[in-house]
Amino acid sequence: MTLGLFRAITKPLPHPVLLCGADGRVLAANPAAGRCDDRLSPGASLFDLRPDDTAQLRQQLAVWLRSGSPVPGGLVLKDADGCMRRFRCHGARATWWDGPQPAAQLHLVEAGASDRFVMLSNQVEALNREVAFRRATEADRARLLTAEQAARTQLEHLYDLTAALAGAITLAQVSRVVSEVTPPALAATAAELYLHSARLVPPLQPEDNALPVDAGGWTDLDRPSSSGGSPPCDVPGAVPLALPLEADGVHLGTLIVYGSHSSITAEHVRAVTQQIAQALRRAGLHEHEHRVAERLQLSLLPHLPHPPGVRTATCYAPGSDLLSVGGDWYDVYDVDADHIGLSIGDVAGHGLPEATVMAQITAALRNIVPRRGTDPAAVLDELNTFLGRYHPHRMATACYLVFDRRTRTLTYARAGHPPPLLIHADGTSTYLEHAIAPPLGPVRDVCYRQTATTVAEDDTLLLYTDGLIERRREDLMLGMQRLTACARTTTGLDIAELCDRFLHHQPEAAFPDDRALLAARFPAPA
Repeated sequence: MTLGLFRAITKPLPHPVLLCGADGRVLAANPAAGRCDDRLSPGASLFDLRPDDTAQLRQQLAVWLRSGSPVPGGLVLKDADGCMRRFRCHGARATWWDGPQPAAQLHLVEAGASDRFVMLSNQVEALNREVAFRRATEADRARLLTAEQAARTQLEHLYDLTAALAGAITLAQVSRVVSEVTPPALAATAAELYLHSARLVPPLQPEDNALPVDAGGWTDLDRPSSSGGSPPCDVPGAVPLALPLEADGVHLGTLIVYGSHSSITAEHVRAVTQQIAQALRRAGLHEHEHRVAERLQLSLLPHLPHPPGVRTATCYAPGSDLLSVGGDWYDVYDVDADHIGLSIGDVAGHGLPEATVMAQITAALRNIVPRRGTDPAAVLDELNTFLGRYHPHRMATACYLVFDRRTRTLTYARAGHPPPLLIHADGTSTYLEHAIAPPLGPVRDVCYRQTATTVAEDDTLLLYTDGLIERRREDLMLGMQRLTACARTTTGLDIAELCDRFLHHQPEAAFPDDRALLAARFPAPA
């Protein structure tokens, strides 16, 4: 935890929370502390607020600094008029603090004149903890400790929710946190989200679908077919409670909570709903920026021709962790009357510079292919020269292939790019793993090689970028094995359905990089 996170967590709490150093200096305080006493602010000293009882206060502070869990105690401060103000206080060492001296985290609740805690404090001060009084109040202290334990458990659940929401980036992740972590925080049995998707993710165009892709786990109030227009109450034996969710003045929807929650204070409920609303707002902005990046990326990709003798389909999806455009490309070329060219590649990195290099590479290829398009090795050689000359610090992987309509021969060369997958009509498949060479850019005077294979009728060629098979901390071979397994399920699909099947062959997976696919089917000659 950091001071920033401490302030964010304690800001909505209704009672004062202090972070104090071993010297009694206040290091941080929530707004409730300032409302309670404007002198409880960073830089103030607790010893200055009770100068006539410094020794006892030092002893109490030492107890809190030695404790790993909250310990009840008392804190008596003298206000500006000289009157005593008593506080119930739970304190423990702040193990997350890494400052030059240890610090204690104190939770204060001001006690009234009739409070039993005050009565106990007066008896302790007057009778020096007389044995008879301790026995008489033993049951009351036990109940107080039980109540404090329940409050601490409630606060721990709130911490858990805060941490989980801080790590949730997408709407699906926020929804999962709400369903799994919110019920304990509200002493409930279940929790559901009913949201206005158009307010969470404003559509880029009027015809856009307001429901974000893969953002399941919640009901969309802007789509009557999915919600029926109002939240249902379908959890057996549970009493629903509808809590509004608002952030930045925008009503985002409703949190429906089921179960017993009578012991939860209104302030605690407000703190929970505020955190959920802010997390939803952040996730909606993330989704919106993701869509903008995807729209920009698609605008940079070339419009493909439709030469006779081949049917093509393309798919593209940005990486789940990325909000910037990338360098993936694909293209189709009508080389001459007998040859069709295909290319796919990926400029290393993400951002507008990489997207700019990608656009220049596709333009360079459309200049190179009409002259050298029947010779894949020569195409990559010229492209390597272009990249090294005009972008000497950039690197890209690429694969260029040319299909001869007369002989049904597919000739290809690769520059550090994953091998294309040739899928036969019966669902079996073969990787075109030969003719591999270093990526474009870093190495000059590369001797690119090419090889050829024969394509049967209705064979389908799948070209893809590494984002389709790449996973964190996983060998690429596992991703390639998943593609061959997916190929066995594509029998009978048309070319567009096949391309979409591969793009979403792992619907629950997180894809860290962009996925660009170009599928080409070679039917029998007309």
